[in-house]
Amino acid sequence: MDICADIKEIRYKPLLCSDLGLVNLSELDTALAEKGSFLLNLDSRNQCAVSWWVSPKRTRSYPYARVYDTLRFSGKKVTIIPVVKDEGKQGDRDFLQWDTVALMSLLGIHVVIAYYADAIRSQRYRHKITDQRFDLDHIRSEIEKLPFYQSDALHWNLSQIDGVGDIGQIALTAYTDISQRLDVEMHSLRSATKRIKILREDRATFMAYSRALALQAQKRETVTIQPKEHLTGIKATLTIKNYLGGYYYWTCDEIEIHGNQMYLIEGKHTRNAKLPSSGDIKDALVKMMLFTNLENLTVGESNYTPIPILKLTTGAPLDLDTLTNKQRHLLQTLSQEADANGFRVLINDRNLRIMNNDGHDRDE
Repeated sequence: MDICADIKEIRYKPLLCSDLGLVNLSELDTALAEKGSFLLNLDSRNQCAVSWWVSPKRTRSYPYARVYDTLRFSGKKVTIIPVVKDEGKQGDRDFLQWDTVALMSLLGIHVVIAYYADAIRSQRYRHKITDQRFDLDHIRSEIEKLPFYQSDALHWNLSQIDGVGDIGQIALTAYTDISQRLDVEMHSLRSATKRIKILREDRATFMAYSRALALQAQKRETVTIQPKEHLTGIKATLTIKNYLGGYYYWTCDEIEIHGNQMYLIEGKHTRNAKLPSSGDIKDALVKMMLFTNLENLTVGESNYTPIPILKLTTGAPLDLDTLTNKQRHLLQTLSQEADANGFRVLINDRNLRIMNNDGHDRDE
């Protein structure tokens, strides 16, 4: 099933954000090595909330969970995304996609497009690198511009995209140096150069190329069952058009139609733990941010009212009495976030149960 919808803006109240540690700009190197998200002191009067992506691919290392943790900050929010990450011939290679930057714009996140400048050779694989490090001078120089930047995140991100080809070329040069220094064979430089050439042409070419790749990935995902999904229904493609005419190509893990209502279900599963991880849940909440703001949901000529649902499943039945206080607090806050933003939470196909102040549980 192919679903289409529009989105004009994001209105959402995040409640499950983790507390962010405060670091100074001089400590940026340590923060990027130890924290996925943090508050950064730019000077005596300015701070920003920072997250960073290990890879430009959104399905690696919970980048959305890191971004989510910055959303409660009222000032400027920044996410650092590498234009390319090459782990060597025996690892993965991913490139930045236009839709990733477009989504961050929709969320009001300022993107800093960065590149890896250093790494070490893997001890397990002869032609793979690990512990990759950003060029910090580049990141600092971009972030230091933020206090004086008066336009919104969209305009900032468009300016970043205009320079993405140059950053991509610097990234390839850096990987060539790393390859020679560590004596590690990387992925094909010829194909990478071809990809960066597309980035250097113009914004429209980058958009069109990324969109074609995203559409292919969307089609593949509809027939792929991930290890962390435990579903009973069917997948569907969901193409979302924003107010600028851009498109986001997503999939729904599961859909159900009840009259004129369509249940849009995002599933997170754990086989052995009592609950899916907080990173999994926060990753799903970014989809809830989109699903709760959809308009004009259609399949062919039929219109539907979207009903967003976050479905958590476990390998064994959930027993509230065995949960830790931290897990109980997570469920209670998740229930409050769902209520505040208009989506439902199911655990093993039952409504989320939360704890009353008297210690007894009740149906939501």
